[in-house]
Amino acid sequence: MTSRKRHKKILKLAKGYRGRSKNCFRIAVQKVEKGLQYAYRDRKCNKRVFRRLWIQRINAAVREHGMVYSQFMRGISLMKVEMDRKMLSELAVRSPRSFGTLVKAVEAKLNEAA
Repeated sequence: MTSRKRHKKILKLAKGYRGRSKNCFRIAVQKVEKGLQYAYRDRKCNKRVFRRLWIQRINAAVREHGMVYSQFMRGISLMKVEMDRKMLSELAVRSPRSFGTLVKAVEAKLNEAA
């Protein structure tokens, strides 16, 4: 019974694979292990990919208002705004008007600091 339980667990994880990978236990074990390795690696990679996307979105939105990303982020830190890049990019995409207001406030803060 123990081995049957183990086999069923592996074959359940291999559901959706192509060819013998889904129903031949030996091959399924290899494919499932490799799939779990990919899943572990890509959970880490996803964080990098999304951060890069958020930075690109913020940079594009800020450049429409005549500023660059690095200056904007410096101004945000000077203003002590507690918004992360994810929220800033969402703000830039979903409500550009309020993001424009934020950019103007950052510009004012930067001029004041200089």
